[in-house]
Amino acid sequence: MELDTSTLTSGQIEALAARIDRPVVLVGMMGVGKSSVGRKLASLLHMPFVDADEEIEQAAQMSIPEIFEQFGEDYFRSGERRVIARLIDGAGTRRVIATGGGAFINAETRALILERAIAVWLDSDVETLLDRVGRKDNRPLLRQGDPREILTRLRGERERFYEQAPIHVQSTAGPHARTVGKVLKGINAWL
Repeated sequence: MELDTSTLTSGQIEALAARIDRPVVLVGMMGVGKSSVGRKLASLLHMPFVDADEEIEQAAQMSIPEIFEQFGEDYFRSGERRVIARLIDGAGTRRVIATGGGAFINAETRALILERAIAVWLDSDVETLLDRVGRKDNRPLLRQGDPREILTRLRGERERFYEQAPIHVQSTAGPHARTVGKVLKGINAWL
């Protein structure tokens, strides 16, 4: 479901927040804005915000690039799956969760999110992703070659998984507040 950009009123947002009975999980490519949008969304819905990548780093006592370097991607994905399951099933599950770009690709993680959460796919074109990920050097998968080629390939490989999320929101180069408005409308329509 692609959504328009009109926003909900503060009263409509309050009514929507009262109807949400499970976590809202943001999925999509690295650099699409899951953490930035998630923080703003959580604030509007009066819910805690959790960044799954930060939780993984805390649990491992290592940065994600260090985990990738020392143990590899398979090890990282296994830990990521366990952390996301804990965040969805744990106490106080009414929260907004930003996942890593590859989390929704894992069949177990995807099934859990689709069954027990409100899954929102934040989508963006490769140019916007390149602009956003170029601001930081903390993306292990982009260290393996040309970032444009890698993002284009990953986006193509992952799209069939992301599109399983019932809510699809386009995140454009503009302010994240616009994307947050689209997410709110998407959740409202889905519930």
